[in-house]
Amino acid sequence: MFSKPYNEVYIFLGVVPLEKEQQLKRTLTLVPLLVIGLAYMDPLVVFDTYGVVAQLTQGHVATSYLFTIAALLLTAYSYGRMVQAFPKAGSAYTYAQQSIHPNVGFAAGWSLLLDYLFLPMVNFAIGMAYLNAAFPEVPAFIWVVILAAAITTVNILGIQLTANITGLFVAFQVLVAAVFVVFMIRGLMNGLGTGELLSPVPFFSDTFAFQTAFTGASILCFSFLGFDAISTLSEETKNPKKTVPLAIVLVVLIGGALFVAVSYLLQLVYPNYDAFISAEAASLEIAQYVGGAFMHAFFLAGTMVAVVSSSMSSHASASRLLFAMGRDNTLPKRFFGYVHPRFKTPTFNIVLIGLLSLTAIFGELEIIYSFISFGALIGFISVNASVVFHYYIREKRRSLKGTVANLLLPALGAAFCIWLLYSIDRHALTIGVIWTILGLIYFLVRRKNSPHFTADAANRHKE
Repeated sequence: MFSKPYNEVYIFLGVVPLEKEQQLKRTLTLVPLLVIGLAYMDPLVVFDTYGVVAQLTQGHVATSYLFTIAALLLTAYSYGRMVQAFPKAGSAYTYAQQSIHPNVGFAAGWSLLLDYLFLPMVNFAIGMAYLNAAFPEVPAFIWVVILAAAITTVNILGIQLTANITGLFVAFQVLVAAVFVVFMIRGLMNGLGTGELLSPVPFFSDTFAFQTAFTGASILCFSFLGFDAISTLSEETKNPKKTVPLAIVLVVLIGGALFVAVSYLLQLVYPNYDAFISAEAASLEIAQYVGGAFMHAFFLAGTMVAVVSSSMSSHASASRLLFAMGRDNTLPKRFFGYVHPRFKTPTFNIVLIGLLSLTAIFGELEIIYSFISFGALIGFISVNASVVFHYYIREKRRSLKGTVANLLLPALGAAFCIWLLYSIDRHALTIGVIWTILGLIYFLVRRKNSPHFTADAANRHKE
């Protein structure tokens, strides 16, 4: 049937033989990677989570961010090391599979699916909340449908288009954050809030407690998923062994600096964190407080742009993780390992994630934040462990320098992540455990029907 060259109809419909090797196209350089990573992180996410975490930590959001950055810089280092060893799509799934064991790789990939599949849904839920507040006459679910349809279409058309669009959106988000910061600084100088620009209170005060700060950090982990998202694009990046590790560290540093600075100013300008009408929309109240109707409208516009850009980036990365697992036949290859011959994107996965994102209509944000972080932390722990297994155990790089680089640093990264995991919300922990059990059931059924499927996946990467 396919002995002749494909005509345009076949190409457009994506009709290709399954035996044909599926490949992604290398087009990305450092700047597009940074853009996608920052868009995935969403520079304005610090405003979305601020009210919830401020009440939880009793005003010490900045300290929670510092704990998160300390843990994730070590983990970002481990990601960079593993990208150099395996510059492929799949992120923690691929690294654990190749370095530890195929079964461990499946467990890591399954855990990461929890946050990759549901992060677009979080973005849509936030967007729905803001748009419903602005246009209450329009049924809330309509906004979710519009967002899902538009973002799914853009992702199908190609990763470069996604990068170009998110680049514009990230620039606007940075502008919104900068204007918000200017208004907060001006307000502080005019006596709003504490009336001072320099204060240790956002970091440490009489109400500070390490346990609540770490619990806050466990929620904020999901804000840093941008660096993990970058690793899923390794097969679409030029010179990935050099470019991807650099992009990963830069995204953590840039995003972390922004988050700490903004949360510090938010606490100073509005120290009464218990007075929010809605903790989930606290920053919108602060925007009105420091900048009146203009800042309220400008911040709302920035939030919607952030929802779209973060959704596009998370949608793209989630589809690549599913693609890696499908190509290896860890998930059914016919569906998840498919690449559209014209657009060179994992089309079926993109559409599936778009459909799953419609569940944003029923989302409960605080719990979703936490169980997304559960999946992320399990994935981060597996990546740190992969460095030890690959470089220290298998390749025996055990000199003094090698011991520090390949054992001590990743062990510290894993320890930080385990501590954050222990601090996570108990309801979210329950959901995470249920998700893990479902993965185990799927794994056992899949192995029974195809006893060598994880071994086949491992062999696929060694080719």
